[in-house]
Amino acid sequence: MKLINISKSKIIFLCLIYFFFGKISPGFSFPVNFQDADGRNIQIDTTPERVVSIVPSVTEIIFSINAGNRISGLTYHDTYPAEASFKKVVGGFFSPSIEKIEQINPDIIFITDLHQKLIKAFENQNCRLIHLKLNSVSDLNETIMLLGQIFDKKDEAEKLINNIKTELEHTALKIKPVPISEKKRVIRLMGREDIMTPGSDSFQNEFISLAGGIAPELNKKGQIITITKQEWIKFNPQIIYGCGEDKILKEKILTQPGWKDVDAVKNKKIFFFPCDLTCRLSSRTGYFISCLASKIYPDAFASNSFKDQITGSKLAVLDLDYVKSSEIINSSVYDFIHKTLLIQFKTPVSVLSSLEGFRENIRYAGNSYSPYQVWELYHNLGLDLSRQKLLESIGKQEADTSLLFTGADMDNLSVQHKSFKDMNVYALVTAGVKSNAMRMGRDTGLFYEPGTINMLILTSMELSDRAMTRAVITATEAKTSALQDMDIRSSYTPFVNPATGTGTDNIIVVKGAGTRIDNAGGHSKMGELIAKAVYDGVSEAVYKQNSIIQNRSIFHRLKDRHISLYGLISNCSCTENSGEFILEIEKILLNPGYAGFIESAFAVSDAYERKLVSDLSAFNMWCNAAASEISGQKITNLKDLISDEELPIVIKTALNALLTGIYYKINSHEQKN
Repeated sequence: MKLINISKSKIIFLCLIYFFFGKISPGFSFPVNFQDADGRNIQIDTTPERVVSIVPSVTEIIFSINAGNRISGLTYHDTYPAEASFKKVVGGFFSPSIEKIEQINPDIIFITDLHQKLIKAFENQNCRLIHLKLNSVSDLNETIMLLGQIFDKKDEAEKLINNIKTELEHTALKIKPVPISEKKRVIRLMGREDIMTPGSDSFQNEFISLAGGIAPELNKKGQIITITKQEWIKFNPQIIYGCGEDKILKEKILTQPGWKDVDAVKNKKIFFFPCDLTCRLSSRTGYFISCLASKIYPDAFASNSFKDQITGSKLAVLDLDYVKSSEIINSSVYDFIHKTLLIQFKTPVSVLSSLEGFRENIRYAGNSYSPYQVWELYHNLGLDLSRQKLLESIGKQEADTSLLFTGADMDNLSVQHKSFKDMNVYALVTAGVKSNAMRMGRDTGLFYEPGTINMLILTSMELSDRAMTRAVITATEAKTSALQDMDIRSSYTPFVNPATGTGTDNIIVVKGAGTRIDNAGGHSKMGELIAKAVYDGVSEAVYKQNSIIQNRSIFHRLKDRHISLYGLISNCSCTENSGEFILEIEKILLNPGYAGFIESAFAVSDAYERKLVSDLSAFNMWCNAAASEISGQKITNLKDLISDEELPIVIKTALNALLTGIYYKINSHEQKN
């Protein structure tokens, strides 16, 4: 995130930040000699070619210093940046597959002290095991610099360090006006069965402090500790935040007496962030601390320290006769960089906007990205005032400017061009589908916000009013086709419903100039070009924004459906050693044959839920065969090992087949021993 330059004399936390990040040392060179967190003396003589990273924090940093091409294997937890989607998955963080790693023949494996089996398997082989220290915010700078040395990426490492420093300084400036007496008590919510939280020595409590909050001091150390009801009530958090399945605790425990009687619960100040932000020290640590601070002190983020103005721009070329210019403009609004795709026309045009209706005499059209830190502020201000602030920052007027608004980063814009003879079509698309994707006709609409999948359609022809309205239908159908071909799931009913869009999609169709066209439907060449451009644009934009590709791993597709491997056996009496069971499940799913079995179950399930399949007898035979193959013995009746009654019957049966096979395999092995 690009931020405004800030005078160091104004920064209240400058000394603290300097302590954490220090001064960047000059010049990297080989050989690189260091001692890792486990005391191993390491010498790197040349840039590694094949790297396996079992540590998501390290993986993200490696990509962020432009060394991602060196990564040959990672875990299924690694979903950022988008390029990680194409890397080989070697399992999960806790139990990666030794066999999959051996197939890579890595130069380096990045590990933690939790990977003892991995250490034992590779410590005498011709590869280096490296455990990098990432236990506190102050470790982050050193780790980035060291990785810069290892991968010969000095400049990139320095840039990343400076970016994080700048973000921390920016956050410090925003919360500086908050009096000490008004500092808020903040707690990280963790756990599944009981309320847990990070210990006093955890970097997650450092996040809270750097965001200006007061973290609990329970005199307990550790990355995760238990907090009693009495400790909870005494601390009385004013802000609670968590990630992922922490949401279960909100309904399960924070509705109970005592737990619900704290300020944060009573005032509905419970927030959830992506786990890859909350649970990692990484390249986005500065960004996350800024996001957290914006939730703790929203009023502080509503004030300006600097003038709203343009801070930079870059061209976005559109080869159309009636387009004068097209660029992405960076402008400061409430001290945060907004990125606006702005297309200027040589003469005023008409546009059809799903946000604003049919408009004439438009000189500018575009799509504007607002960063997360101001979302709550804009929600409170409303669309009209938010739009006015943005327009003022880029020096434009509402009367002749038509814009869409999104939380999808304009850096992830997809520009698609399709042509046939003299007919040209451009689709400019941003897309985010992880928070409010839905299936129209099935999911319930609860609120309204500006668009998440936004599309601008421009052609080299003059579209009649009829063609413009028909283009909206064509583009919408193409968008839905792209989402369904990627198996994007509804955020609200992911078990049973593929998404048709998000609840906040918008589109602008520009009338254009040139030969008049009266049809943009599916049977017309114009409709074909619009559909193809939108389809490719949505696919690319979803990949850029959400790291989702069609051929993603089975682990990611399970997660898309909100199916957790740990959750599957959380209430299962199938084993006393859940870790061993999880390891076996991951090993099975790393096998392409069994991954394909579950992928097929997904397809059968969607068809069955829509009554397109009525008889599951052949599918059930396949499930029995899979369980038999895994266990090494004939199985005719599957055990019901999954307690989740909401799982669709087809998916539940398929997963029970895997678990049943593993159950008999483990028990048979134990009996033999």
